[in-house]
Amino acid sequence: MPKPGFKSITISETVYEKFHSVYEKSKESLTMKGINSFAGYVTYMLEQNMQKDKTFAKFAPKLELISIEDDRVIIKNNIVNRIAEIVIQRGELYCQLCEVKDCHCIGYVWSIPEIYEKLHSKGLRNSR
Repeated sequence: MPKPGFKSITISETVYEKFHSVYEKSKESLTMKGINSFAGYVTYMLEQNMQKDKTFAKFAPKLELISIEDDRVIIKNNIVNRIAEIVIQRGELYCQLCEVKDCHCIGYVWSIPEIYEKLHSKGLRNSR
């Protein structure tokens, strides 16, 4: 039974092992952030993901992912009822709808984990 004021959850051993492995490797830097236990680390990670989801939810009703291609992302911008094509141009994301390198369409693209990982692996960094 958990302590009063706490709840327990059940996760697969695989998920537990992945999180615990990262925790063990990162213990020293996590301690500098005030994270002193595995439970604290899991709580921290949950809070981080909730914050990302909050940002994602802010724009999700206004923007919808249509497709991901190798060098472009197609989204539907419900604000202006148009299709936006986000491309990599000179090492940066460029929105062909808004004709800029920094708009809510690009912010939305960066908020999608699959795309973020792909762009990050190509050396692109979010400038926001």
